Amino acid sequence: MKIYKTMLINLVSLLILIPGMAGAYDGNWKRGDVYYRMVCTDCHKNQPVGKVPPDSRTQAEWAAYLEADQHANGQDTVSKYVSKSFRASIADENKAAAKFANVPEEELFADIKAILLRGASDGDAPAGCR
Repeated sequence: MKIYKTMLINLVSLLILIPGMAGAYDGNWKRGDVYYRMVCTDCHKNQPVGKVPPDSRTQAEWAAYLEADQHANGQDTVSKYVSKSFRASIADENKAAAKFANVPEEELFADIKAILLRGASDGDAPAGCR
């Protein structure tokens, strides 16, 4: 009887913990920072819009921008630039794209979101372009 009670307690504990273990990926701001600086900022510096530092927007503005998934005034998507196919297309000339070639797209998108929210003008560590 005691064994069954112990097994039941362990089973219930496991069932309670499983949803937390399968939770959403929060994003790695450090990895996002490397990718943002070496891919996004590198590309933007050669564009008419110029560099777009994280502190150029608030957290709410960055969240809305990423949620809308529209880049270049709606002509493109942000998710295109974290796709594995995009990374593969620039990997020969971009070390970050090559380094993160196999990172799942959803994780890399979350990483970029993490650095943008952290570095936003009202974020934990407002950051300009380096």
